[in-house]
Amino acid sequence: MDNTQQIYLTNVALLEEHAISFNQWQHEPILDFATDERIAKELGWTGVHSKSLFLKKKGGGFVLFLSDKDTRLDKTALKQAVGKRTSICSNEEMIEQIGCVQGAVCPIGLPEEITIVVDKALLLAQEVLYTPGLPEWTFGLSGADLQRVLSWLPNHIVEIDIKKGEA
Repeated sequence: MDNTQQIYLTNVALLEEHAISFNQWQHEPILDFATDERIAKELGWTGVHSKSLFLKKKGGGFVLFLSDKDTRLDKTALKQAVGKRTSICSNEEMIEQIGCVQGAVCPIGLPEEITIVVDKALLLAQEVLYTPGLPEWTFGLSGADLQRVLSWLPNHIVEIDIKKGEA
């Protein structure tokens, strides 16, 4: 079993174990926003499309930045949140570190030493859509449930208000 399959199974197990209500759709693989938007229209999705950026911290370590797909990365706010400058990892380094492919990075199932920084606005959404490791699947759950799920992870979670640049 490859790592993306394991991430998918970890997502399903965690959501089911805690009785989190979620929607799931199987579709052609989504690896970019254009395909995501097209499939969303075809399937009638109304939730907020999430974006997960895998970043490297200056001096070592990694961060996952989780927001809606239209939120721009605020490097100043992110530096305040994690204490170091960050840069986007190469696809090769991302695959080596977490086993996910570009366009299918998932906040659930990451090694515990990776800090997850989440935009608070995402947690207010009625439904958040994300890829659970396998690019041919999309899960949808409420922002409140996403916040609960993140709290159960062994990772350090930092919530920031990216619109205001505050950690």
